[in-house]
Amino acid sequence: MRRVSGFVVLALWAGLACGAEPTLAQRQADARKQQTELRERIQALQKEIDSQESSRRDAAQDLKASESAISSINLQLSELAARQRKTEHELKELDAQIAGQKHELGQRQQELGDQLRAQYASGLSPWTALLSGDDPQVIGRDLSYLGYISQAQADAVRGVRRALDSLAALQARSQANQKELIQLAQETAGQKASLQEQKAERQKVLERIESLLHEQRSQAQRLERNDKRLGDLVGGLEKAIAKQAEEARLAEERRKAEAARRAEQARLAALEQRRALERERAAARKAEQAAQAAQERARRLRDEKEAEKARLQVEAARAQARAAEEAAARPPAPRPEPEAVEAESIKGSVPGAGQPRLAPAGGFAGLKKGAPYPVRGDVLGRFGAERPEGGLWRGIVLRSPEGAKVHAIAPGRVVYANWLSGFGNIVIVDHGAKYLSVYAYNQSLLKRVGDIVDTGDTIATVGATGGQVDSGLYFEIRHQGTPVNPLLWLRQ
Repeated sequence: MRRVSGFVVLALWAGLACGAEPTLAQRQADARKQQTELRERIQALQKEIDSQESSRRDAAQDLKASESAISSINLQLSELAARQRKTEHELKELDAQIAGQKHELGQRQQELGDQLRAQYASGLSPWTALLSGDDPQVIGRDLSYLGYISQAQADAVRGVRRALDSLAALQARSQANQKELIQLAQETAGQKASLQEQKAERQKVLERIESLLHEQRSQAQRLERNDKRLGDLVGGLEKAIAKQAEEARLAEERRKAEAARRAEQARLAALEQRRALERERAAARKAEQAAQAAQERARRLRDEKEAEKARLQVEAARAQARAAEEAAARPPAPRPEPEAVEAESIKGSVPGAGQPRLAPAGGFAGLKKGAPYPVRGDVLGRFGAERPEGGLWRGIVLRSPEGAKVHAIAPGRVVYANWLSGFGNIVIVDHGAKYLSVYAYNQSLLKRVGDIVDTGDTIATVGATGGQVDSGLYFEIRHQGTPVNPLLWLRQ
């Protein structure tokens, strides 16, 4: 609907009468009301943006912590499982070693028992051998035999002791491994419970991030709609400008044809006037000759009456000749031109029609590189860079204080000056050669559709309209409807 109103204003500029405007007091009251509503919307939007940014950062940190914790727990579970397998393997080996030691201990005990029983059954002992009174050789043989038996018994006892010590050590290691297995099982159960908690927390974080992504996608779609809306507006303006240029060209051709026709009529009228003058002069010469002849007759006749009559005839002839010369010397009265009458009537009915500034006869020449900045300020959004809300910048944002003057970058004609969704108060200037400059987010628009502007003319003031938070100017340059990098055209 606003785009239609913009074209209506453009048509009014082309020659139709403008409607009545509201009074200054009404405009000021409406402006104050719109400013209050806009500030409330901006405050609400700022709170929402701050909340979204905080939630986005918190969600990213939570997701990082949750996924890191899950990875750490999985690593610990893997290590615990490896330790558990190793401990179970060692426990099996210990069980085998314990069984072997028990078997060896039984053998040692069996051997020692056999030796003790044999010695007891034979009644041999070192003391009985010495006190027996037998042959010393027999006593020596018995003592040697007893020595062998004692050494074997001592070895058997030491073997039994070693087997008992080894068995005790193996049993202690087995008990330690069993305790470790129980502890590993408990740690594994705890880590698995933590893993389930972290997975549940990660799922919550993912759901929150998905919600944020959905909101971001909605913002990106809204920005795309705003960009399409501006593109449609620019395309419509270009069509209207081209149509207007064609109509102006046809009007110029008609004007030239009419001027040529009138010039031909004037030439023919001048030619006819010269011919009439020649006829009048011939008649005057003839009258002069007749007067001279009458005067000559008067002199010949010496008749006073004839002389007086001849004098009167001479004076009449001379007066007639002078009248003819004066009539020939005066230019013909110009005929009133329809365009002049129409221009005068339009000048009296259309406001601003009498302003001295006019468009160049050949139209505007387009843009040249090295144009001045429309407003001084830091460049925030850069052409072609990604926007925080999604999409790409098709222009630049110049951060500037509210109320700063916005200047035209080159001569041109204002073809749009109205409010546009997503861009607020916007001015579009046609510079010719299919070049347009776009000035958005303005606080106030200081030019109307159809106004001719020159380089440096103030056309608006910086604001934060269109739902913006901070004040600044959004600036675009378009050629044949396509956005181009403004920084390549502005003075470095």
